[in-house]
Amino acid sequence: MDIPRTKELHLLATRLKETPVVAILGPRQCGKTTLAQQFSRREHANPVHRFDLEDPRDLAKLDQPMLALEGLHGLVIIDEVQRRPELFPVLRVLVDKHPTTKYLILGSASRDLLAQSSESLAGRISYLELGGFSLDMLPPKATEQLWIRGGFPRSYLASSADGSFQWRQDFITTFLERDVPNLGIRIPPQTLRRFWMMLAHYHGQIFNATEIGRSLSISDVTAKRYLDILAGTFVIRQVAPWFYNTHKRLVKRPKLYFRDSGLLHALLSLKDRGDLLGHPQLGASWEGFALEQAIQRLGLREQDVFFWAVHTGAELDLVFQHQGKRWGLEAKYSDAPTLTKTMHAAVEELSLSHLWVVYPGPTPYDLNTHVSVVPIQQLDLIKLRTAD
Repeated sequence: MDIPRTKELHLLATRLKETPVVAILGPRQCGKTTLAQQFSRREHANPVHRFDLEDPRDLAKLDQPMLALEGLHGLVIIDEVQRRPELFPVLRVLVDKHPTTKYLILGSASRDLLAQSSESLAGRISYLELGGFSLDMLPPKATEQLWIRGGFPRSYLASSADGSFQWRQDFITTFLERDVPNLGIRIPPQTLRRFWMMLAHYHGQIFNATEIGRSLSISDVTAKRYLDILAGTFVIRQVAPWFYNTHKRLVKRPKLYFRDSGLLHALLSLKDRGDLLGHPQLGASWEGFALEQAIQRLGLREQDVFFWAVHTGAELDLVFQHQGKRWGLEAKYSDAPTLTKTMHAAVEELSLSHLWVVYPGPTPYDLNTHVSVVPIQQLDLIKLRTAD
């Protein structure tokens, strides 16, 4: 089943008009190759040349990259580019010599792990971050399945809950035993698996390197390094704390979320709805899912989102700036969220233009002039209000 990504196709077309190189970055199996294929079929009339760097034949062709790429025109697609970071200086030369040729490069590591791209292609490259399926691509009745199985296409589209769960278990094994080592990172897979499983119990919480390190008999520095690896491969989202001038003591450590709720459930051994409903992480799981959907719907980059927390206990899940104003977002697994002291404090302390509370219910309503409750299936209401 080929579900079109209309929003991403539009973004991709716009970016390629503005810059000669666009990098689609995201976790393995999230649909990067499918998006590139959809784009080349529907949006691009020029010749298309594809190189898959997991194919030994294509890898061999690029042993002499100038000879392989210099004579190509139209659209050039290079998949799994992190396997050949030495291509970036070559692309810079080609872009400058042949400005009408466009390059679409696909990678499974973040810009930090693909630092050569920003160094070699400064001013010539744009980044498009891709996740799995999102609510705006699916019918409303699909919300629960997307939450439980996550957004990886093969997990979401599996013919059964058992098949979906098995796919995610296999993905985790392959990710740890092959994908991470292919990035040149030498960590025993079982060590990183234990760390990842421990993070599942910190989902939606402040990262405590000391506590985790003590449990795994590793140093704080090593724990932070492991977290950076999982964040750099798009499976964990680190949300930085919001800093500003205040006399209050602010929390200064990052908060972490699993980007894909299905992977969270797999690491917690939660196969289906029944398993999830009886688990202590039920509320945290839904809240992380809701926040990730809102971040995707609003088109926010990781560097755009923050959380706010003070040591007295007041906390807000997300703070972001848009159109020169400051906004807040909270996720609540509740039948009918009500106004709280923390919401009052966040609006006043952060001078928020508006605060939205995302919940699983069906009806939007206002709590006061600055705080509104929005159903997860109507996240467009947030976008419309911020565009006013």
